[in-house]
Amino acid sequence: MICPGCAAEMEIVTLDGHSGARVEIDLCRACHAFWFDRFESLQLAPRSVVHLFQMMSEEGTAAGPLPRTLICPRCRSSLRLAHDMQHTTSFQYWRCDQDHGRFITFLNFLREKDFIRPLTPEQIADLKASVQTVNCANCGGPVDLAKGTICPHCGSPLTMVDMKRMQEVLAHYRDADRPRPVDPAVPLALEQAKERQASLVESGLRAVLDWLKT
Repeated sequence: MICPGCAAEMEIVTLDGHSGARVEIDLCRACHAFWFDRFESLQLAPRSVVHLFQMMSEEGTAAGPLPRTLICPRCRSSLRLAHDMQHTTSFQYWRCDQDHGRFITFLNFLREKDFIRPLTPEQIADLKASVQTVNCANCGGPVDLAKGTICPHCGSPLTMVDMKRMQEVLAHYRDADRPRPVDPAVPLALEQAKERQASLVESGLRAVLDWLKT
């Protein structure tokens, strides 16, 4: 399948679905994005969601800008940009009007699953007191906190990993019968991110990935 973002051949990833089924999704490592055929994301077994999370944690979320017009890899029609909300977190994706599927970046997939959220005013004030610049989780560009909390390169707001929710959900996904307790040391990733010019999202993802490996 040709990637709607960069026109490269996408990688097929075969995952476990519900009731022993197998689900094939398409991945572009250059664009850091997925193509889901209709209902594919709903067919994934919990352990497959964990597998995707681990892969995104290792790959990172930042990617280059996408073209203005994205083409459906199934019918070659233009994809329509869609905006949605997961609780208080907005996310976006590109969908086919013929219901062939949708194209979504890693970062927006994490937003859709409610794994990351916007920073509160208190967290923004705390960051400004600790560091001057952080990297955008969407494009990787530097964000000068003295000038604002919106990336000047791609327009994305600063976000961070919701540590407690992510660990609770991943623990449930990975082993519903024996969920692991939340590790109180994992939120230290935010403190570590303050020590260098780093993306708050990617620092948090690495911390939770380390937790998953234990």
